[in-house]
Amino acid sequence: MSSAEQQVRTVEVPGAVLAVHRPAEAPQIAAGGADGREPGLFVHGLGGSAANWTALMDRLSGLVDGEAVDLPGFGRSEPPTDGNLGLSGHVRAVIGYLEASGRGPVHLFGNSLGGAVAVRLAALRPDLVRSLTLVSPALPELPPQRSAWSTGLLALPGVPALLRRLPGGRRDAEAATEDLLRLVYGDPAGLSPVARAEAVAEYRRRMELPHAMTALVGSARGIVSAYTERGDQALWRQAEQVAAPVLLVYGLRDKLVAYRSARRACAAFADARLLVLPESGHVAMLEHPDAVARAVRELIAATAR
Repeated sequence: MSSAEQQVRTVEVPGAVLAVHRPAEAPQIAAGGADGREPGLFVHGLGGSAANWTALMDRLSGLVDGEAVDLPGFGRSEPPTDGNLGLSGHVRAVIGYLEASGRGPVHLFGNSLGGAVAVRLAALRPDLVRSLTLVSPALPELPPQRSAWSTGLLALPGVPALLRRLPGGRRDAEAATEDLLRLVYGDPAGLSPVARAEAVAEYRRRMELPHAMTALVGSARGIVSAYTERGDQALWRQAEQVAAPVLLVYGLRDKLVAYRSARRACAAFADARLLVLPESGHVAMLEHPDAVARAVRELIAATAR
């Protein structure tokens, strides 16, 4: 399902205006819709967009009435009107959308940064969440694995400006996209030429936006800040408060979120099941959507029981 086959609308929420994507010709339903499907909401990771979920949404379309949001400053969404690119700002925006749409409780999906957003949202507003599917969630991991340092470096003052001045910062979109694919995919060689071309086109479009680097850096700083929070705002503490059933998806080739986090995550959530994909990297829903979809169907069936 390409972006051309999706409806995109904008929804004003506190602090932001979100772009919301759903399959074309699919009527919107509220919670407990008459067509038998249950509402779902998909939240992407750092530097991503709603398009990261297209393959999984397509495979779940008979079961889940899915929508995917572009977080403030990413995809087709403008930067937040109040400049809040921290984790709580993104959480507030997603909660605002669920309240405005009246679709909750939803089956909530999150990848990486979107996983952290989903965890905090489920802890703060359990009334809005029916189940959680977390693909390589960005939960605090100290020390982070060495291959994830590049994300942390974005949060340091002066580094983004330095990167723009270096020769490598002016490379063409093809080379930059290739580096990104190697970072997030377990096997980027498996991408089709069409998928690779779409990734290059999206990277080029993204870099032409004046707010692209600001959104990326601000959200990276938000993740780093969330890693250091203590007390009731600590993400691991909030994970322990989540009552909804949780599906955790980890790839053994993930260069950004280490598989070692899975043990702590399984212990933190009250009702957790684990899917480990040996060949996947950081975006299992893109690399192995069939396997992820099977596990989601099992989760939703168990939730119904």
